[in-house]
Amino acid sequence: MKTAGAKNDCRKLLGQIAVITGGGHGIGRSIAGRFQKEGARICLIDCDHEAGEAAARELTGNDPTMAPVFVYADLARPEQIRVAAATVERVFGRVDILVNNAGIEAEKPFAEISVECWDSVIAVNLRAPFLLTQALLPLFPPEGGCIINISSIHATHAFPDSTAYACSKTGLVALSRNLALELAPRHIRVNAICPGYIDTRMWDNYLRRSPDANQLEAQTTALHPIGRRGMPADVAETALFLATESSSFMTGTQLVVDGGLTIRAHP
Repeated sequence: MKTAGAKNDCRKLLGQIAVITGGGHGIGRSIAGRFQKEGARICLIDCDHEAGEAAARELTGNDPTMAPVFVYADLARPEQIRVAAATVERVFGRVDILVNNAGIEAEKPFAEISVECWDSVIAVNLRAPFLLTQALLPLFPPEGGCIINISSIHATHAFPDSTAYACSKTGLVALSRNLALELAPRHIRVNAICPGYIDTRMWDNYLRRSPDANQLEAQTTALHPIGRRGMPADVAETALFLATESSSFMTGTQLVVDGGLTIRAHP
């Protein structure tokens, strides 16, 4: 949807409203910046006040008219999701793009996963996208829009000590497929992105828990045929593709962004 008087502006998302969870840092922050460069107005939802406000300030730059709106919400709490959705409605009145990106990890052997741990991971990684999508659905215009769910290669491949996380991300892919079918009559496309090892705060935490971070970095880098781990910008470019008319005939699919990590027959 392009705004009046902008016929000569070739930005791909001009005038669109994009809501991005986990937008304060990492992949979400990178997607927000990329979408904004293409003309979208941005709403960042995050449970990290400091990161969310900092991202909003950075993205404002020298153009106050493009200042993102930061909305604090703990996505593990349904009532805060409802408040966040109401804020989006009050401030913007509609949604054209929803990126369900926020996620948490739980690196534990299966036998050590507590009910509390399981419920926490499922609440943020799977239940929150379900609830937020449901809450924002009435705000999508008649001409439709798109929903992008950030899943993981854990949805298709098994890794040690990742059962809760993998189940949440697998469920997110299933949610994407079913929503794509149900929302197609409303012209809303739904796709998932499955990143591999991406240099984010989650990756940094993984390194800090390792007894030899340098060795781990070298080992994981060597697993990628492309010769490096991913950066948030790699996922942001894929999200931009899925948010534009370039992918207008794509819905219900999952795109793997992993530098070739999962194509190997053996690690």
